[in-house]
Amino acid sequence: MSPAGETGCFDAWPFELKEVLESEADGFFTVLPMRSVDSTNEELKRRIRALKDSEELPEGLTAAAAEQTAGKGRLGRTWESPMGESAYFSFLLRPSVPVENISMLTLLMGLSVAEAVNGLYHAGASIKWPNDVVIGSKKICGILTEAFFRKGTDIPYVIVGTGINVNNPSFDGELKDKALSLRMFLNEEVSPARITASVLRRFAFNYQHFLEKRDLHTVKERYNAILVNKERDVRVEDPAGPYTGIARGIDDFGRLAVDRAGEDGRSERVYISSGEVSVRGLYGYV
Repeated sequence: MSPAGETGCFDAWPFELKEVLESEADGFFTVLPMRSVDSTNEELKRRIRALKDSEELPEGLTAAAAEQTAGKGRLGRTWESPMGESAYFSFLLRPSVPVENISMLTLLMGLSVAEAVNGLYHAGASIKWPNDVVIGSKKICGILTEAFFRKGTDIPYVIVGTGINVNNPSFDGELKDKALSLRMFLNEEVSPARITASVLRRFAFNYQHFLEKRDLHTVKERYNAILVNKERDVRVEDPAGPYTGIARGIDDFGRLAVDRAGEDGRSERVYISSGEVSVRGLYGYV
């Protein structure tokens, strides 16, 4: 009997996930299940640092935990990670792509989460560029991607860390109007192992397409189809000076195309790379 079956508690879902994925002979992911860890990203970093010169870690190695005691988000922000409420997991990749294309994996993960949620629950999940997954106007997922080169190697280790709001009963404070869980949306408890397995399967499918073209060409149409920014007015907070325009969707490299008025009054198209500027528009910060 699995740990989940023995306890009947959501703190054992990573062990259930391991059993589910191990039953798939052609599966891409190998799960390291934990009830509690400081951070699933940090757990994988420790394993990378512990490698000897000739050792490697396999692609798809996944740290999954029911609780994080020191979870983190983008820009050093704290990611609240209480026991049994959300799905926290991080996995390793070794993509043989140009370094500048690694950031596209964050967008690929956002697409994979949205597609998995919609496939299981018909939730109408969409994406706020570059990778926030939302239902309605509220965020259900956070993603943090980090890359590391080991000495003497040309192919980096990439860690994609994800937190999905699964069974949070509510949110307080500043998150009250910004965050949503699947339980809150569906009015019923959700299996963290089931949604995580679905996300991982979807990512594995999208990742193979990414490796074929080494960019987002083959998934761009699906991404733009659920992009809430598309054909919306946006304000770009560029350090050189803010401007407004209309978002037209992403290109093959994950850049957001924005049509704005040029100095001569005619429309000109600019491409915004994730992390370079802030975009404000539908639902506030994007």
